[in-house]
Amino acid sequence: MNKRLKTLTGTLGSVLITLFGLAIVTFMIGRVMPVDPVIAAVGDNAPEAVIQRVRAEMGLDQPLVVQFFHYIGQVLQGDLGNSILTRNPVTTDIARYFPATLELATAALLLAAVIGIPLGVWAAVRQGTLTDQTIRVICLAGHSVPTFVLALISLLVFYAALGIAPGPGRQDIIFQDMIPHVTGILTIDTLLDGDMDAFWDALAHMAQPVIILAYFSMAYITRMTRAFMLDALKGEFVITARAKGLSATSVIWKHAFPTVAVQLVTVLALTYAGLLEGAVVTETVFSWPGLGQYLTVSLMNADMNPVVGATLLIGVIYVGLNLLADILYKVLDPRVR
Repeated sequence: MNKRLKTLTGTLGSVLITLFGLAIVTFMIGRVMPVDPVIAAVGDNAPEAVIQRVRAEMGLDQPLVVQFFHYIGQVLQGDLGNSILTRNPVTTDIARYFPATLELATAALLLAAVIGIPLGVWAAVRQGTLTDQTIRVICLAGHSVPTFVLALISLLVFYAALGIAPGPGRQDIIFQDMIPHVTGILTIDTLLDGDMDAFWDALAHMAQPVIILAYFSMAYITRMTRAFMLDALKGEFVITARAKGLSATSVIWKHAFPTVAVQLVTVLALTYAGLLEGAVVTETVFSWPGLGQYLTVSLMNADMNPVVGATLLIGVIYVGLNLLADILYKVLDPRVR
């Protein structure tokens, strides 16, 4: 019990230290940008008196340490400030835009895992063969080609040239603002509303960005699965299972893969966090109204409260998913309890 208590205390301490460091980093992001947030709010031609008044209202006339702890106090109260562009609280904007990114990232992760894990197992089992080399080349291409290049090629081929895919955006104009906002995840909201035409339209708009993000993530998942499986297949327990005359399928999926599945928990958690954070370019190319596009537009317009708020959210997600992966690792693998 004491050992578990010490472990829990150490974990919580590490999380709190990480979150405090994250708060410092995000706070400094908003202060070191080569743009004066006051000028961005009032304009270049505002009178000096107005500039000084707004600077005082925003608390930017205070020492940096005072500003930081004031910022921490606001964050602890759920206040991330207001956006200059939308005039809304940043928390309201994030609640509006984040579900679109969550929908995109979740679908991409599921597709990447469903394809990438079996491919990685297959490549490990067929090590050194043409199949293995082909899978490795496909994964290398997924890591090497920038996602924005794939996104532009996809739009050019399937939308502009062939006309078999819908254009940028999350939904056709005839369905916009027709679906009640319940979860913010459009495919779920359309099903809840019972509008199947809107559902298939939303699914069609998701297809290209999801496939591109899934391809990028699948490359990483496949490579890691292959590496883990190669080690597992060399284990004595696998050799023993083969010596007992078990079928190849039983040896691979009932003996070798369960040890790999535990390690893949961390891989999938980090991949998911990367998708939530790394969909910025893809969302911009496909005009997907998610957190990435919101962050990009805010950054381009020197609207720093949304930039800092979105960065803090992404950091918290990373910390949370890492913590969840550690917990699941201990639950699934009794050797590390």
